[in-house]
Amino acid sequence: MKILHTADWHVGKVLKGRPRIDEHRAVLRELVAAAREHDVDAVIVAGDLFDTSAPTPEAQALVLNVLMALRGDGRDVVVLAGNHDNPQLLEVYRPVLGKLGLHVIGSFRRPDAGGTLAFTARSGEPVRLAVLPFLSHRYVVRAAEVLAGTAAEHNRDYAARIAELMGALTAGFHGDTVNLVTTHGTLPGGAFGGGERQAQSIFSYYFEPTAFPPSTQYAALGHLHRRQQIPGPCPIWYSGSPLAVDFGEEGNTPGALLVEVSPGRPAVVRELAFGSARRLRTVRGTLEQLEGLEQGDDWLKVIVEEKPRVGLADDVRELLPGAVDVMLDERFRPVPATRRAGSPERGARELFREYLTATGRHDDQVAALFDRLHDEVTG
Repeated sequence: MKILHTADWHVGKVLKGRPRIDEHRAVLRELVAAAREHDVDAVIVAGDLFDTSAPTPEAQALVLNVLMALRGDGRDVVVLAGNHDNPQLLEVYRPVLGKLGLHVIGSFRRPDAGGTLAFTARSGEPVRLAVLPFLSHRYVVRAAEVLAGTAAEHNRDYAARIAELMGALTAGFHGDTVNLVTTHGTLPGGAFGGGERQAQSIFSYYFEPTAFPPSTQYAALGHLHRRQQIPGPCPIWYSGSPLAVDFGEEGNTPGALLVEVSPGRPAVVRELAFGSARRLRTVRGTLEQLEGLEQGDDWLKVIVEEKPRVGLADDVRELLPGAVDVMLDERFRPVPATRRAGSPERGARELFREYLTATGRHDDQVAALFDRLHDEVTG
């Protein structure tokens, strides 16, 4: 059977105030086209469909329409909650989308209550798919237990309990079935993409690859935004995000994974690259150098190599309309002013000009404006 593995859509993401819904619409159209072109039998969406637990109606409409399009031609579509998703919202979707043939799992479920899916692929193979949505440390390790013990002990407790849950979900794997696992979380050794929520990616949220039994033929993971394979007892892959979520991910290659697997054989994985979303790029230089820059359709993070002055950021954005983040090169950043002991008493105008000079912010227009405001106040 053929599987399309995707995750970390983050629909509704805003980049420095710039909405990206059109980019998501384009790149998810690529995802649907890939499902049709490769005639996949199943699609696994391993969490973080949305960027926030309270997605807008527009974001929800886009996600639901894409899921229905992926379901076309009778494909099995499996969706689970990630750490950005609201598991209760997905549970609201569950009965309705279930009537339409989609498998939606927002919260942990026992194997016999939807935690382990059993179905026959369009290609005819019997499938067992263990589904474990994102589980927070508070959910897995009770609050009373967290109050005692060390951080290392808490980490071990979390990893051990995830392994127990995974063991229960995979107990029904057999040699004559396609045995799959999907979950959303962090494994040691995984390379961060750059846009992950760090508080839910640090040590207390790790679990070990050994949580997946060797009988697993493919483990489809979400959460790390960089597409990568993790060493373990079975093929373990993060699909990565279909678009760069923020500038920490500008070096990633967005896309999805095409997986071919049959009973008794490990999966064969092929990487698919998507190019519909706008590229994120960091550029630097003086205004003169930036003026000759080829921007294209990229979102830009601009590091300006000039002294600060009023209107500098506006000048950069006028030159580069795609600049969503403008910052000073660290060599030109103002330094904190220090007071000199025993200096003679000076007036407000002199003190203000001294402050501007000492912090690298001197600007004649600002000084003149201060003089005018000072005259109006003192009268």
